Amino acid sequence: MASKEEFVAYIANQLEKAGHITYRKMFGEYGMYCDGKIFALICENQLFVKVTKAGEQLSPDLELMPPYKGAKPYFLMEDIDNKEYLTKFVKATCEELPVPKPKVKKVKEETKEENKKAKTSKASFDYKKEYKEFYMPKNKPEIVEVPTMNYLAVRGKGDPNKEGGEYKLSIELLYGIAFTIKMSKKGNHQIEGYFDYVVPPLEGLWWQNGQAGMDMDYNRKEDLNFISLIRLPDFVTEEDFKWAIKEAEKKKNRDYSKVEYLTYKEGLCVQCMHIGAYDNEPATIERMQQYIDEMGYGLDISKERFHHEIYLSDARRTAPERLKTVIRHPILKI
Repeated sequence: MASKEEFVAYIANQLEKAGHITYRKMFGEYGMYCDGKIFALICENQLFVKVTKAGEQLSPDLELMPPYKGAKPYFLMEDIDNKEYLTKFVKATCEELPVPKPKVKKVKEETKEENKKAKTSKASFDYKKEYKEFYMPKNKPEIVEVPTMNYLAVRGKGDPNKEGGEYKLSIELLYGIAFTIKMSKKGNHQIEGYFDYVVPPLEGLWWQNGQAGMDMDYNRKEDLNFISLIRLPDFVTEEDFKWAIKEAEKKKNRDYSKVEYLTYKEGLCVQCMHIGAYDNEPATIERMQQYIDEMGYGLDISKERFHHEIYLSDARRTAPERLKTVIRHPILKI
């Protein structure tokens, strides 16, 4: 049974005061990092922390178990709900762990054909395929727990269809930085933990002043507020983001100061795949409302939680009736 990302995100949240916590998928499970040091594995929704003298002194009775067959023993952390204890244990562990050595690429003599095969044999990590529960829901409402994610973000206001408007500008800015980070592998700035990936789809958080979340007036597009988003891989730190801003501004001679590094904790939501024109979204939204009413949940859109859309189709190349958009709304149990 593979670990769920909701569990991994919960552990990361529990350890938020231990240092800069990140995680990445490894062979179907997860590796946990603190300030760049890998200190734990999560396998089958269990937390395994590396064995250190500091850990043995803090908790001499902890059970030792291999996280997977053939692995060396790790501490099995069962008291994961005790945030203070877990933070103290991980901080002590990471203080003892060595700083990772920089990776040195081995140079190999290869023919152009061999290089071509090597590149095509390694598929880039695709968030839409790896996390279908967040990017490819069915076209009927469902409830999902969305973990904390980091994004590139640009804020703005106005009609998204307006040529030269703030929304279209936000998309240009986002992709300028997204591809600077993706192509960093070819430059001097080597990001620790980098793996090749497909840039995740464009997303947007939307609201209108004075309007409840499911009652947005689609005829008043000029009054829309938005935060345009592109998800960042977990290995991208704020320092990497700052580097990308400077690099893009230098290479493209353009101001990217409107782009932010945004951490968004979405939590419990109802979502549904909407197929069709954006102006027809209210019909799908009404089905979502009926569903949560039946399930005993209420809408929880606020200044911190928003109407969320994920765009799986390119509106420039797709007929309106075939557009695929994930619609997601925050909810709470009544």
